[in-house]
Amino acid sequence: MKLSSRTTRIRFFLTWTLLTGLAWSVSITISPKRAAVVVSTQLQQFTSSDANVTWSVDGVAGGSALVGTISTTGLYTPPARAGVHVVKATTVATPHVSGSATVAVTDLAGVFTYHNDKARTGLNSREFALMPATVTTSTFGKLFSCPVDGAVYAQPLWVRSLSIAGGTHNVILVATQHDSLYAFDADASPCVTYWHIHLLDALHGGTAGERPVVWNDVGNAGFGCFGDIYPEVGVTGTPVIDPATSTIYVVSASEIPGPDSGKCAFPPFPFFHRLHALDLLTGHERPNAPVTIAASTPGVGGVVTFSSQYHHNRSGLALSNNTVYVSFAAHEDQGPYHGWVVGYNTSDLTQSPIVFNTTPNGGSGGVWAGGGAPAIDNGGDVYVTTGNGLFDALPLPSFYDYGDSILRLHPFHGVTPNGVNLRVAGYFTPDDQALLAAVDGDLGSGAAVLLPDQTSGSGPKHLLAQVGKEGVVYLVDRDNMGQFNPSSNDQIVQTFLGPQFGLWGAPAWWQNNLYFGGQSDSIRQFTFEPAAGVFNPTVTSQSSEAFGYPGTTPSISSHGASHGLVWALDVSRYGYASFNPNVFCSVVPLPAACSGPAVLHAYDATNLALEYWNSSMAANSRDRAGNAVKFVPPTVANGKVYVGTRNRVDVYGLLPN
Repeated sequence: MKLSSRTTRIRFFLTWTLLTGLAWSVSITISPKRAAVVVSTQLQQFTSSDANVTWSVDGVAGGSALVGTISTTGLYTPPARAGVHVVKATTVATPHVSGSATVAVTDLAGVFTYHNDKARTGLNSREFALMPATVTTSTFGKLFSCPVDGAVYAQPLWVRSLSIAGGTHNVILVATQHDSLYAFDADASPCVTYWHIHLLDALHGGTAGERPVVWNDVGNAGFGCFGDIYPEVGVTGTPVIDPATSTIYVVSASEIPGPDSGKCAFPPFPFFHRLHALDLLTGHERPNAPVTIAASTPGVGGVVTFSSQYHHNRSGLALSNNTVYVSFAAHEDQGPYHGWVVGYNTSDLTQSPIVFNTTPNGGSGGVWAGGGAPAIDNGGDVYVTTGNGLFDALPLPSFYDYGDSILRLHPFHGVTPNGVNLRVAGYFTPDDQALLAAVDGDLGSGAAVLLPDQTSGSGPKHLLAQVGKEGVVYLVDRDNMGQFNPSSNDQIVQTFLGPQFGLWGAPAWWQNNLYFGGQSDSIRQFTFEPAAGVFNPTVTSQSSEAFGYPGTTPSISSHGASHGLVWALDVSRYGYASFNPNVFCSVVPLPAACSGPAVLHAYDATNLALEYWNSSMAANSRDRAGNAVKFVPPTVANGKVYVGTRNRVDVYGLLPN
């Protein structure tokens, strides 16, 4: 029977609808859905649920040099410039069916120093993977952990595209209080260790019987000889990397204990601080390294000599003009001690060092900074802030003691009353310095941050901001720092109240905003107004969460001026000083009730009231970090966040699916 043309058309329509409907119901998936890689060297393998597909990048079949290329098997090679790209797999049988994934490519060279740069801003503005849309519990979480042999008080450092172990890898460098240093693959899960060295063995300058410092061989006897770093003191200050020579500089602390060790007797054991210069590829010492740190300066009562037992390298290391700077304070104010800044020539560490003593004729004046590192300006001048100690630089005649002061130190060739080859080129001391010294109100509990050079407005072009235990923000002209005025602070640019209960760490800076993480306080954002040359003293925004003692040192990631995220660690359960009314925490071994996990938070940098994610949000403790330690800020690089804890480094990033 011959069908009518109408019936034929109906059957054709039904057949076409059935076939195309089946095709439309077919979908393919790409794994991973989201990825982060570095320019040129870090390849990314994508797979498709349909084996017979063609691949494209940003609509270009096989990709291109500008967007990255992709092979017929889904292996993506990133381009030489940063950006975000869409990788698509299209089925051969039904070309209208496809699946896609995003890949973020960063050109961040590395995190080579404390808080990212010499100004200590804490900013990574070359982050292309982390943004509000990707930092959620369904897209972001803990990827893996790398176990270590001691507490990680130093910020993990990150190096891009290191030629190591027969390949090219991104690497994180992690130092511990057990005097160890690790080189881990920054991306591999499970964790891959490229090398692990112990800084006290014979290959690294150690001697027989040497071990990390026992905490109650150095603590403050006046407070029962407990220690705020326990149960051992090894590497506290964040190392620094010289990418030009692939060298990492790190300071170890150690002792050769005797029979009274651990008895709070302050025994006359040998104590050591050593500056190590290590090859990033192997962990081997460079020629003429390590060196035992030693220094002395003249004083009214005779020569003042550096003592490794009574001094502590809490601050991060700084590198400038072929000099690596190491700063010292004390263990919990246990005296006698001074503030010291010692600089070594990186071409030969055995050369006589640069030396600056903050209080050669008095005492104390330690460089604490809550783990922060000295800031360095474009001319190579070094900025440190001191804590409680004698101040007698004014009125004249000066006796060259700079307690509770912000110092600008200028390298030169010559001798000063404070040391050799480093002189005071400017300073500021608050009008209430005597009160600060009397009530343990250290100005130097926090670290200075250098603001970017100002290119508009009529105010000073070179500014720094500093906050200590008082919580007062001091905005200082670096070219005219104001010295000391006993009646007011009107000689500096601005003062206002920032974090309510003081700062033990460093602020962060992004897009004319300064972020403070004070103790027992919210993270607070204050906005700088370039035209006026000062901050608006009213809080711009603040987090709803308060961070217990010692507060937090935030880090910031952004894609230039957009997608700003503030990353902050709640470390209030770090241990012996944890508030627990039912348990005495100032003992070792530490009761379990005294310690707990660090909590990583991610906030909108334009509105801190908006929290996108934290490591306690996901079900079943999926993202829980290791137990907290003080000082350490999170390190953000290449779509990942690295968190130092008491026995491991936790790595957070984009969930693949």
